[in-house]
Amino acid sequence: MANDALISTSTGPADVAGTPPASTSDEPVRIGVLTSGGDAQGMNAAVRAVVRTALRMGAQPYAVMEGWSGAVAGGDGIRKLEWDSVGSILHRGGTIIGTARSAEFRERAGQLAACRNLLEHDIDRLVVIGGDGSLTGTNEFRKNWPSLVAELVERGDITEQTAAAHPVLMVTGLVGSIDNDLVGADMTIGADSALHRILEAIDDISSTAASHQRTFIVEVMGRHCGYLALMAAVAGGCDYVLVPELPPAEGWEEDMCRKLAKGREAGRRESMVIVAEGATDRSGNPITADDVKRVMAERLGEEARVTILGHVQRGGKPSAYDRWMSTLLGCTAAREVVLATAESEPVIIAERHNRIRRLPMMEQIRATRAVKDLVAAGDYRGAVAARGSSFEQMLGIFETMSTPPELDPAAEDTLQGAGRARRVAIVHAGGLAPGMNTAARAAVRLGLDHGFTMLGVYGGFPGLLDGNVRELSWDDVEGWVGDGGAELGTRRDIPTIEQLYALGRTIESNQIDALLIIGGFNAYLAAHELVTERDRYPAFKIPMICVPASIDNNLPGSELSVGADTALNSAVGALDAIKQSAAASRRCFVAEAMGRRCGYLTLMSGIATGAERVYLNEEGLTLKKLAQDSARMVESFRSGRKLYLVIRNERASENYTLDVLAKIFSEESEGLYDVRQAQIGHLQQGGDPTAFDRIMATKLVAHALDLLSDQLDAGTYHSSYVGLVEGRITHHRLEHMDEELDLTARRPLHQWWMGLRDAIGLVNKDLGVIHPQEVPDFGQTVTQAASAGETD
Repeated sequence: MANDALISTSTGPADVAGTPPASTSDEPVRIGVLTSGGDAQGMNAAVRAVVRTALRMGAQPYAVMEGWSGAVAGGDGIRKLEWDSVGSILHRGGTIIGTARSAEFRERAGQLAACRNLLEHDIDRLVVIGGDGSLTGTNEFRKNWPSLVAELVERGDITEQTAAAHPVLMVTGLVGSIDNDLVGADMTIGADSALHRILEAIDDISSTAASHQRTFIVEVMGRHCGYLALMAAVAGGCDYVLVPELPPAEGWEEDMCRKLAKGREAGRRESMVIVAEGATDRSGNPITADDVKRVMAERLGEEARVTILGHVQRGGKPSAYDRWMSTLLGCTAAREVVLATAESEPVIIAERHNRIRRLPMMEQIRATRAVKDLVAAGDYRGAVAARGSSFEQMLGIFETMSTPPELDPAAEDTLQGAGRARRVAIVHAGGLAPGMNTAARAAVRLGLDHGFTMLGVYGGFPGLLDGNVRELSWDDVEGWVGDGGAELGTRRDIPTIEQLYALGRTIESNQIDALLIIGGFNAYLAAHELVTERDRYPAFKIPMICVPASIDNNLPGSELSVGADTALNSAVGALDAIKQSAAASRRCFVAEAMGRRCGYLTLMSGIATGAERVYLNEEGLTLKKLAQDSARMVESFRSGRKLYLVIRNERASENYTLDVLAKIFSEESEGLYDVRQAQIGHLQQGGDPTAFDRIMATKLVAHALDLLSDQLDAGTYHSSYVGLVEGRITHHRLEHMDEELDLTARRPLHQWWMGLRDAIGLVNKDLGVIHPQEVPDFGQTVTQAASAGETD
């Protein structure tokens, strides 16, 4: 059994007197939660959210241990849960309630036992966290439920009254799968963490491979889905990738070897090939890492090294995303199953386009399972399309970025005959954001494919003023993909009115035809200033595109900025360490996160680490609020709490600083606990960019270059800022940027994530039962918050 010490059988907040029950009977609704199939990082966050949301709704949750095996076995395999049963598990990998594949459950006898054991606890509602096989089995069990109940009555195992009280089984699913293979969802629980593990390995392997000028072949998981392989190849700057959805054509061996050889000729010191475990050729024959190794030995005379990552991809702590998103999914799943009726159809709660969606369970599972049938039928285009437009786009981007430019004299003659290549300058501006190097590398390699001459501006706009500009080649940006910092440098300076004339002259003297500006708030302000001064300075009549790169995540036209995910993971890692340091004492920690007047990092860190309180600039901070929080903190420690985490946005209040908050809480502690403060600081700007930031930087730059190409071809100079809105890459005119902004607070007027604030109070603080209808529906809340901020 899984970690017995974490599973308590005592009664929790659902027994609070005088609170409205979730059902019309005197007994609370009882729900079961189980994890089934392969484990995935983030399952614990989902379980925690399901349990605590159910308790807040007046329902009683139970853990079904070891997946369906616990239901079949009964007894201690089904355990009552309370609030603290799921404490201190957000940071843990795997699943504390265990998972297994049950052969018995596939037979009717096993389902009869499971039905009887669940009814013994009056459970007829389930949240099942697993892959498509687990959810398919669950749906079969749901369909069989009425006949199973009837048979149990006939056998005398349950009474007619029990059967009448539980005529149907209500089910809600969450997909836990590191393969990210659910059609209709953008990201499944565990996939982001698995990609973290893979990239860490690739980055480490790359350094030793470059030292010896070696080739490495890395096999990653993905029997029928190539998501991990493809995204790791893009984010890791690899040379070749083999995915199940798009088997390579005949002669792939020659193609691969040619590209690897060309890469070395172009300056690469190492080569990296990524192979999904389910990769095949077009005849259905498996292509293994050893097969690739053999091809290289035969055709290149090179002894490549093979690394099979295996189950390390499932291990380790969940990423920040797999904590906060899994928390929201779990909250929504619990709400869904508690409020379900006998007529409710089973749904999967999933993330799609950065929103929580309800998807018809079996329809999505059928679509998921159809992908391998499309591959078997040779419909590779259909298989790729089923994975979504982003998957298809990244296949094309990877092909472009991994292939060194051809040295074709005929193409060179054609280019010269058409006139000089258009010159596009890359400028960083604003504060440093991890992923700037990734964006610059993508700009150079994709820009060269557009036929541009790519220029690097060193030192931001001051560097441009000084003429610190030089041409960048394909191999100049080799090795930049995973490096933190900014090789081109970045400055926060915005050109002054007095500098605009000189800036225009520099643009003209360097024959710059377009600007690609990658940076934060000051980058956008600088670009906006140049655009609005075009009438006075004709040199600014060139296309300009801004790409959002800021750990503050405070830029218009994009729900996420390059660097914010890395900063969030750095903050969560630091907070994990802070919490661990308090394990042997009774302590309140007051931590401060960056973000200026934007509370994104603070709120998301709070959800991901289980903070009891967050203070945001958007909400303000008053003495009355502090008094209430101090009283609640004292009561919590009196009730046995050992740790209380408070996170403050660095600009939450001018007067209630980090030090002042710590002193107030210490003064009110009554000797029950001590108080420590921690300023996380600039480590949030450091570190290598996460997989998400690398992939998003590449996508946004690809879109920006397409826009520049269109403007240059048309001879126009419309300027825009690009971004990610509800999963789609969009762009907005720079001239209208101020219509979206609160310039004083330096943030967008509408911030989608503000709809998630209630998650802190819902699952991080045990505040008793509330009416089920008052539990926030994060799917609707987030969508409404976002739609209010949409622009044309």
